[in-house]
Amino acid sequence: MSSKPTIFIDGEAGTTGLQIRDRLKNRNDLELVSIPHDKRKDMDAKRDLLNSVDVAILCLPDDAAIEAVSLITSKTRVIDASTAFRVNPDWAYGFAELDAKQHDKIANAKFVSNPGCYPQGLIALTKPLIGAGILAADYPFTYNAISGYSGGGKKMIEDYVAQGKSASPYMPYGLTFKHKHLAEMKLYAGLSRGVIFQPAVGNYAQGMMGCVPLFTKHSGAEIHSILTNYFEGSRFISVAPLEPHERHVSLNPEALNNTNNMHLHVFANDTSGQVLLMAIYDNLGKGASGAAVQNLNIMIGADEATSVDLV
Repeated sequence: MSSKPTIFIDGEAGTTGLQIRDRLKNRNDLELVSIPHDKRKDMDAKRDLLNSVDVAILCLPDDAAIEAVSLITSKTRVIDASTAFRVNPDWAYGFAELDAKQHDKIANAKFVSNPGCYPQGLIALTKPLIGAGILAADYPFTYNAISGYSGGGKKMIEDYVAQGKSASPYMPYGLTFKHKHLAEMKLYAGLSRGVIFQPAVGNYAQGMMGCVPLFTKHSGAEIHSILTNYFEGSRFISVAPLEPHERHVSLNPEALNNTNNMHLHVFANDTSGQVLLMAIYDNLGKGASGAAVQNLNIMIGADEATSVDLV
């Protein structure tokens, strides 16, 4: 019997599952196991496999993820990429950079909820400032973000590829203000009121940018210092130098594609009290599969950065 941790990706044929498998396929410190194609809808076969591995990574719709978790009666640990358990207090939130204690919570957890793509940017930009008292928990935040069409899953990918250049270059959605990520943003950023969240899909495959505009009496330098200190030592989240840019080539939602990195930016006009916070990262990397592999590494005691990027 193998002494290596055994890993089962349930839903490995989907966008997130494929990307996780591609990151793990050359690892020699773990063993990937799969369910035979003709058994994928056999609940008994799935139950047996889920209960026989060390870690199950669920890349399934919410209802299917809930069903899969209900089948687990053994020591199997779980990373769930759906939204089903993200605000469940019995699950560790899989954003290791959340605070100083989150890494250890993930390391010791049986159940880990992989964070949503959009919430990570909002949380990284606002939680440190709220904790420092720069912003109040009831500040009326607005979060404007754009993601590549891969964030919409297989059907959206097919639609955008089929339309080609005729596809909408910028398609706002979530206009009923009921987006499934809102509860996650509010809880983990430490907000006492909801966010006005305006997501959009761009006509490109992957990569995302999220922006939080502020009116504040605090200087850009003060805000930048708080963010820099909060993420000092992070292997994946960095804060760009505080520099006045009208525009810059690095401010590109595709700049960090296929990596597990996130770049934060602060732009400020101290005279007018206006600040724009910006997060750039890959919706399929740090926003999904990269984060899942980072969480897996933490859970099995591997180097946190091993195979988190797609190369």
